[in-house]
Amino acid sequence: MAELERSLSLWQLTLMSVGIILGAGIYVIIGEAVGLSGNFIWLSFIISASVAMLTAFSYAELSSRFPKAGAEYVYVENSFGDIMAWIVAWLLLAGSIVGGATVAMGFAQYFSALFNTPVFHVALVLLFIIGLILVIGVRQTSKITILFTAIEIIGLLIVILIGIPYIGSINYFEAAHGFKGIIEAGALIFFGYIGFEGITRLAEETKNPEKNIPKAIMYSMIITTIIYILVGISAVSVVSWDELSMAQAPLALVAEKVFGEQSFIILSFIALFSTFNTALMMLLTGSRLVYGVAQQQAIPKVFALVGNRFRTPWIAITFIVFVAMLFLFVGDLKTIANLTNFTIFAVFIVINASVIYFRYKKPTNSGFKAPFSVGKFPVIPFLGIITSLFMIANLTYGVIILGLFLIIIGFLVDLILNLKYK
Repeated sequence: MAELERSLSLWQLTLMSVGIILGAGIYVIIGEAVGLSGNFIWLSFIISASVAMLTAFSYAELSSRFPKAGAEYVYVENSFGDIMAWIVAWLLLAGSIVGGATVAMGFAQYFSALFNTPVFHVALVLLFIIGLILVIGVRQTSKITILFTAIEIIGLLIVILIGIPYIGSINYFEAAHGFKGIIEAGALIFFGYIGFEGITRLAEETKNPEKNIPKAIMYSMIITTIIYILVGISAVSVVSWDELSMAQAPLALVAEKVFGEQSFIILSFIALFSTFNTALMMLLTGSRLVYGVAQQQAIPKVFALVGNRFRTPWIAITFIVFVAMLFLFVGDLKTIANLTNFTIFAVFIVINASVIYFRYKKPTNSGFKAPFSVGKFPVIPFLGIITSLFMIANLTYGVIILGLFLIIIGFLVDLILNLKYK
């Protein structure tokens, strides 16, 4: 059987991670977020980044120990067994598919605003194009992602530069709905950090993955957090938080306030690149998860087939893109973003618990280690569990119920199919 091609370097992996993180979250979700946090948006970003960073250390340690495309499935299977590994994979797959479909709809809405095209059909065509790109190869995908990431960063730097003359013109300690709103905004903003964990599923296409994946995770988290905080401060400095919260294209509105309608169009075009990039990376990492789980013989082996010409898992790619197309009728972005967040928070709890398990049951002196331990007990993964539980508690009851329902469906699928294709 053909194998995946190892072609990704550290800088390519880092930029791909930055690309998926700096996506729909900052270009779309920031409007909803400031409606909850007000001018305290910068603190919401710090809270969200802190939660993500705690678990980023755990991902870095586990990816160094198990450099496999199955990533989370492999980590959890080796710690808590097949059933828990399947539930984790199920939640991640749901997050990738629903998130990818939702961001595709976000792309289509921007496109429709510019060209007056039907939203659904544009989203459908976009997913089809993404599927073709993914089948052609990860090297080509990385080139597109790096180009689009550069465009994304330019757009965000424009927003930051626009805001510099306005820094200090407002009260940055004005909260829209008190501390509760700041926390809720942090939970919502977390959608903007989703992605750093996805690059662990590119381990079998990365050069020296044991060292490069942990480094790429850390580098991308630092870069994006700095950019996010500066963008948040700049945005509320130029446009009032209540006006931003009502805007369909909040960052484009910031540019329009200073430079006029032409800048709105420019920022909207940049948002197209951003949302395209995010959808591309979500479905790329989701397809590698399907491939990796099939490698572990938890689902039919056909999903692990790699094409001889392009050396990509074309069946896994076709499957995940097709299912994403079915989700184009999903509801509003805020609800779906938070549902995606629920799946990630739940996975983070298990991932952090896995690090604690390995430190006690299967210790090793090789590879990356999350810092700060009391004896054998790793402090950072424990804090990752506590903060993830805290963030889930600050989601709406409706989202929590939907998330629990999703977990129950995962258990039922495991029970009915028994997932023993060997």
